[in-house]
Amino acid sequence: MLAVDSTALIDLDGPQAYLRLVLVVFALAAFAAALRYRAQIGDGRSELTAVLRATLQLGVVGLIIAAVLESWWLTAAFVALMVGVAAWTSGSRMQATSRLWPLVPIALGALPVTASLLLVGLLPLAPISVIPTAGILVGNAMTATTLAGRRCLERLDERHGQYQAALALGLLPRDSALLITRNAARLALVPGLDQTRTVGLVTLPGAFVGTLLGGASPLEAAALQLVVLAGILASQSIAATVTLELVVTARLRRR
Repeated sequence: MLAVDSTALIDLDGPQAYLRLVLVVFALAAFAAALRYRAQIGDGRSELTAVLRATLQLGVVGLIIAAVLESWWLTAAFVALMVGVAAWTSGSRMQATSRLWPLVPIALGALPVTASLLLVGLLPLAPISVIPTAGILVGNAMTATTLAGRRCLERLDERHGQYQAALALGLLPRDSALLITRNAARLALVPGLDQTRTVGLVTLPGAFVGTLLGGASPLEAAALQLVVLAGILASQSIAATVTLELVVTARLRRR
């Protein structure tokens, strides 16, 4: 059994350590903002706002998570909140006419996979397992939904002439849109595939490292990470497929 002292990762002993943490975090955020603004690949404000939001959100979650883990009702409400925020964020990124439609691919992608992992017994049926697992899968389903939705909607705008030509040839609107958008949706799955292909060689994911720090053996940590990666692939595949269907049936549209 491998036991590692987690405090060795980051030293937060005393007020000076917390001050150093704040300075480093916001220095990195300021650097990212300045660089993106200089390179004209961002407005410079988004990065600082994101770090501020992350700080506040993590602080609030840290205060309430103990109460949430004591109740299945609060756990279900917390998971529903995660799905709702993810859908709102995804709809905003896509500039969708409705922020509700992204709920469908995100929920269908994350929740059934989470439930299946619990039902087959790979994860213990406890709130402390449900919340982090659902959080990982909801986050990755959100990413797939956003990328697939944005790419498909942009492709329809860019190739509207081809869409009209396909209609003129007698294809149904859904089939015409599929000809243009299917490859765009496929690209949304590339980050998840690359993450799975290079795990252990390029990155050591959080689930793997966290399990090791919790005292598990390397084999147990690897097994958990494999389950998480397979779940991510499944949730992203569902989310991207459902998003594509929403786009080609004109349910998900841009403002």
